[in-house]
Amino acid sequence: AMAQAALGAAGLHFDELNKLRVLEPEMAAQTALLREQCRAFVDKTAEFQNILDSLIELVDQLAKAVESEKMKAIGARNLLKSIAKQREAQEQQLQALIAEKKMQLERYRIEYETLCKIEVDQNEFIDQFIFQK
Repeated sequence: AMAQAALGAAGLHFDELNKLRVLEPEMAAQTALLREQCRAFVDKTAEFQNILDSLIELVDQLAKAVESEKMKAIGARNLLKSIAKQREAQEQQLQALIAEKKMQLERYRIEYETLCKIEVDQNEFIDQFIFQK
């Protein structure tokens, strides 16, 4: 016991296996525990980093998918605008054609009325000519 006290004063200690140690057993146990906790912390940090990397990759993929869908939507919108403009142009052409046909119909109606008057006049002339004989 006296030898242990002398060694303890010199900073040397015996462990449970009677091996000579620089640290006293209680301090050595705390150091080992701290080492384990540090190792666990480093492992958890690495695991967290892996999860974070996966999350970042997932978010990147999602961003690319959103961008792709956005471009598709813009393309579809532009196509719809283009189709609407084509329809508008077709409608204007058809309106112009209708106006042209209406004018043609009016000319034919006037021509028909004129021909009807001429027919009446000619029939009267023929009737008069026949009655004169």
